[in-house]
Amino acid sequence: MANENLNEKVSVNINTSTLSEIDLLVDNGYYSNRSDFINHALRLALKEDRSTIDRIIEKNTKSAGKESNWFIGLYGFTAKEVEEMYAEGEKFSLSGYGVLTIDKNCDEEKLFAVVESIRHRGKVICSQSVKEHYGLK
Repeated sequence: MANENLNEKVSVNINTSTLSEIDLLVDNGYYSNRSDFINHALRLALKEDRSTIDRIIEKNTKSAGKESNWFIGLYGFTAKEVEEMYAEGEKFSLSGYGVLTIDKNCDEEKLFAVVESIRHRGKVICSQSVKEHYGLK
């Protein structure tokens, strides 16, 4: 995963007057570029909504139940973990937000037996056949 780019490119419509103010700050050295400003603004907005985010995380974590795993941030499966879960007869569904990694060397038939479904929003790093099986982008 060290070689994977964990950034996502998004398109945002910004009105001209707002963009001109951002450019003014960039041109005067307050930010290195537009992306730097936008990332800073997003971090501040998320900080303001921290209690709401924490409440949603707590709600989703509690409601996931034993047969479901819920995550935000980074979640990954190694080939060894898939083997262990398969040997123990574990089955669950997975849902979350962030970066999902599934070792490209894992036995996919065992993975498919262990993980019944995946609902995910974010970046997925796995084989194409795993993406197709679970309908991941």
